[in-house]
Parts: sequence; C-alpha cells; structure tokens
Amino acid sequence: MIAAYPDVFLLATRAADVERARREGRIASFLGMENGQALENSLGALRQFYELGVRYMTLTHGRNTDWADSATDTPAHGGLTPFGREVVSEMNRLGMLVDISHVSAAAMRQVLDVSQAPVIFSHSSAQALVDHPRNVPDDVLKRVAKNGGVVMVTFIPAFVSTEAAAYGKDIELAVQGAKTTEEMGRIEEEFAKTHGPAPKATLAQVADHIEHVAKVAGHDHVGIGSDFYGSTDEPKGLEDVSRFPDLFAELIRRGWSDGDLEKLAGGNVIRALGAAEAAATRLAGQRAPSTATIEALDRQP
Repeated sequence: MIAAYPDVFLLATRAADVERARREGRIASFLGMENGQALENSLGALRQFYELGVRYMTLTHGRNTDWADSATDTPAHGGLTPFGREVVSEMNRLGMLVDISHVSAAAMRQVLDVSQAPVIFSHSSAQALVDHPRNVPDDVLKRVAKNGGVVMVTFIPAFVSTEAAAYGKDIELAVQGAKTTEEMGRIEEEFAKTHGPAPKATLAQVADHIEHVAKVAGHDHVGIGSDFYGSTDEPKGLEDVSRFPDLFAELIRRGWSDGDLEKLAGGNVIRALGAAEAAATRLAGQRAPSTATIEALDRQP
C-alpha cells in the first residue's frame, strides 16, 4: 500500500519519521503485526520482522498463543509463560512496541511487570464503562501511566456500548454449537430478525471512554485506535475517518485543550515509540540477542 501510493504515505520506522512525513505533506505509516502467532515461537523470526520494518506487535488475537493468554479464550498459561516474558524482553531490546490489546488481564499485568519500555493498547476501551474482556481494567490504566504507555480507545460498538455488548453476548450464546461458518451466519440472521438489529454505539460513548482513560491514566496516556475494518456497525457519528473532527469537537465541548487534543491525536503514541527506541539503545549494551527457545523455557520435564 505504501509503495502503491508514495505521494500519500511514508514508510515510518522511527518516531522522528512522523515529523519528516509532516514536512513532506505525507502520512507516516508504521507497520504492525496483530498476533504473535506469526512468530511460530521463534525469537529469530521476531528479529526478522523487526528488520522488515515492524515496529509494534499485538501478543495475541482472539485465541491464545503457545506463550500468552488471549482475552477471549480459555486461559491456558495464567497470563504469560516464561517464553512469553522473553518475547517481551526481546521486543524491548529491539525497540518494538509491545501491544497488549487482545491479551487477558493477567497477561496485561505480567507484561507491565516485565517491560522496560512503554507499552500500548492499540485498540481497547475502558472496562469500568463496558465490562468486556477486551477492555482495560482501571488498575491496569493506572499502571500504564506509570509505565509511560498509551491506551488507544477503539470504536468497536461492543467495547464502547453496554447495549451493544449485551446484544453481542446474546448472539454468542445463540451460535454456540454451530459447526460451520455458514450455519453461524444463518443463526445470526435469524437472531437479527427476531431481536432486531444490533444497537448502535455513539460518538458520545466513544468520548466517554476517552475521558475515562484520561481521568484514570492521564491525558499523556490516551490515544485513538478506531479499528475501522469495513464493518457496517460503526458508532453513530463516527462512520468513517471523515468524522474524526466531530469527535474532537465533542471533546472541545467537554473542555479539552488544544494541547491535550494533540496528544490524543498521535502525540502520545509517538512519544511512547521514542521512549521505546531510547530503551532499546540502553538495553543494547546490557542484553545480547536472545537465543532462548520455548522448549527450553516452557517445556522442561
């Protein structure tokens, strides 16, 4: 995508590239990976992905990896395994941001125990407002502030609206036992006919989550992680990126300053990446590239 539109995008690999892109009238575009499963349990692969330009990685997705628990799977590791902790440490050494959206609450806390650099939640919201396992508990929000990290609030309806979350839980119950994707789709269609369409989340609810993160963690530790992916159920008022100014207008009405809005719009994340780069420079003199294996760390007899 970056190569196809070089007049629009700039491949960014350092925090300083954002300012360079601005000067050139382009959009700084960082590469990330959503799911540590792609490593296939190899720290060598992690280093190769970094060499290819990847600058952040979500440790899990919807299912557990062999070394970290997902927020939406049955816990298997109690958070992180020893190899999972080594993954975090090696990411710190490289200067790759550790993304703990999608991981279990136990894994969130253990990453914060281990990480020597700021972490991010690339697309999560506040659990105090909507009790969804993908959202961030208040105690973790407070620890993210101490870590220097950033919680990027997402627009996913089930994460920002209690009504949408309840509807989603009801659908999950309805499709239990479905054996194929087609069968699941039919059940979901019938559910919508019987119960009506899913409730719409709203721009105001997204603003509520942003404000909660700012209240608990501070304005230095909140960002936007919209997670637009082509669905048709985006929050009312935030149907696409053209509506971002409306979200900022809502926050201005709530008393947000220009400085805090600049932090929200990307300043906080760029600061966190710069701090991760500084940590990597420091750690380079303390820690050689890890040759640890999952067999040696997690599967000893």
